[in-house]
Amino acid sequence: MAELFKHIYSQKFFESFTTVLQKIVPDFNTSSFLESIFNHEWEEKELKGRMRHTSIILHSHLSSNYTTDIGIILKVIEQLQKEGFKESSIEYMFFPDFVEMYGMNDSASSFAAIEKITQFTSCEFAIRPFIIKFPKKGIKQMIEWSKHRHPAVRRLSSEGCRPRLPWAMAIPFLKKDPTPILPILRHLKNDGSESVRRSVANNLNDIAKDNPQVVINLAKKWYGQSKEIDWLVKHACRTLLKQGNIEVMKLFGFGSVQKIRVEKFHITTPKVQIGNVLEFTFQITNTDNSPSKLRLEYGLYYQKANGSLSKKVFKISEKEYSAKSTTVIKRKQSFKIITTRKFHTGLHQLSIIINGNEYEKNDFQLIV
Repeated sequence: MAELFKHIYSQKFFESFTTVLQKIVPDFNTSSFLESIFNHEWEEKELKGRMRHTSIILHSHLSSNYTTDIGIILKVIEQLQKEGFKESSIEYMFFPDFVEMYGMNDSASSFAAIEKITQFTSCEFAIRPFIIKFPKKGIKQMIEWSKHRHPAVRRLSSEGCRPRLPWAMAIPFLKKDPTPILPILRHLKNDGSESVRRSVANNLNDIAKDNPQVVINLAKKWYGQSKEIDWLVKHACRTLLKQGNIEVMKLFGFGSVQKIRVEKFHITTPKVQIGNVLEFTFQITNTDNSPSKLRLEYGLYYQKANGSLSKKVFKISEKEYSAKSTTVIKRKQSFKIITTRKFHTGLHQLSIIINGNEYEKNDFQLIV
């Protein structure tokens, strides 16, 4: 069994961290710090809880002067980099958490610190409370960062202002009106870093959930400019594609399905035990005299705790089907137990979706 991610915060890690910290603060009380970290609640804490706990304990063992403490953290990062620690060191995300917790009343120092810290470990969560509290100042800073020489800072300018960043607080005013974000995304759409362009796509996908027409309009303007931007636009429109948005379907060449037939749709495992797989098959027939570009998906209607069904769409493929052709499709869907979804036994349903058009549903039972 894979070790839980929260266990990156081990005794060995903190001993290594405090060894570096003592090079910057020679009189740092390591024994007290370690004793406070590994208190009676430690084992019950998950990853984010351990990050926050570390921030609190670190704060209590430094000077309690924010400007001084941030200076110490930046020197520690410099020392870590000298000793071979690379960018994206996720275990050190308690540094940006420290800024979020103790730096809200000193935005100037915090923005300066975040610009440096994010080049070592991402500050995409820490920046969000500042944007919410200081919207004009925050957006202005993000626009400036979109022109930064370092790709991690440019990525932060997009990732940090995503309206719906997963695992983070939403930014309500940007969910309502994403207009302030758009100059950042326009500037970064041609960025030389793939991670930055991916962030732009993810930001647009967030926007599409609340303001779909904004993304549709941008997609129509940007699509066809380059191979890289085409990928970005397609990735940005993934939610709209799963929703079967007609404008987006047409943009990517997915047209009418009037001459497409779904036949012999059959669930070969009508009773699926939790931990096993659902198996199904169907047949696609293109009756047209011309090839048809099709996006194949299936909708899985999961049983919820209250007895209702909740639909999730899964992609099968995107390809061109020859004129007057018949193709047999076979697929499996796992019901292996995972931490991100709780399965409920009982009636479930499965449907086939082609170019956003949903066909008949078939029932199956999930059992223990």
